[in-house]
Amino acid sequence: MTTAERLVQALRRRLTGAGLSGSFLVRDLASGAEIGIAPDLVYPIASLVKVPLATAVLARVEDGHIDGARMIDVEPGRVETAGPTGLTKFRHPARIAVDDLLYLSTAISDNVAADALFALVPPAEVNRAVRDAGISGIAVRHLLRDLIETPAERFEPRDVHLAHSLAIGSGTSGRGHAVPQLDVSRANVGTARAFVDLLEALWVPSRIAAGVAARMRSLMGDNVVRHRLTPDFSSDASRWSAKTGTLLNLRHEVGVVEHDDGGVFAVAALTESVVPAAVQPAAEAAMGEVARALHDHLRAH
Repeated sequence: MTTAERLVQALRRRLTGAGLSGSFLVRDLASGAEIGIAPDLVYPIASLVKVPLATAVLARVEDGHIDGARMIDVEPGRVETAGPTGLTKFRHPARIAVDDLLYLSTAISDNVAADALFALVPPAEVNRAVRDAGISGIAVRHLLRDLIETPAERFEPRDVHLAHSLAIGSGTSGRGHAVPQLDVSRANVGTARAFVDLLEALWVPSRIAAGVAARMRSLMGDNVVRHRLTPDFSSDASRWSAKTGTLLNLRHEVGVVEHDDGGVFAVAALTESVVPAAVQPAAEAAMGEVARALHDHLRAH
């Protein structure tokens, strides 16, 4: 058994001990070398969809079909999308430029901002933009407002663990699910490999316009959700640019770490929990430990 195989076995045990199963991939963007755990397993991607969405919108801005300064009116009740941040919490009408909706959607994971962007570039066009960039393995099928129609919204906060129990216990061996947002045949889906491919296309642009890639790197660098993989990848000697995704028992993050010595690594971590709880700091910590261990192995070899 190779060193890499022993590491992967140990990291699988670490995930199991934290109540997780997962799909991970780390790739050196200079050499193409990579190491992962089940990197081709398909997962519902929750808010990770905002990365291909923003990329597609920026491509339309770049080619002149959308003006980034165009003002979009967002009124309470007009965009029916829940979420914990941003426009969801607004109580009065707002006029916001497309460029600023991109920031809200990507950097603070604002669902209302994302659906306002989907009104300009619908899911079919996002899929086309991803395919045009040479990326396979990501499917965009629905808006962000569809993510709120899960069992979690039908329970009082004190009973949300019941929704997580349903999420954990209602899947099939083929990754179908009684909850549509967790069914890989109906949800927005992707793989760790597909997201690493997309990150590589943004950090080493060839089929994505340089201006689009640069803005996406900036938006992901401004990400304010910093509790998951950030503690393991951000330091005075490195920059971590990323996007998270969370839905019921799913916890994801994809990003790129750029080291001061020139090393650049794309990281994707897609996980699901078997613990019926919304808040799981131990699971978040385990995700970071596993992703960092894979990165450190690759960096050392």
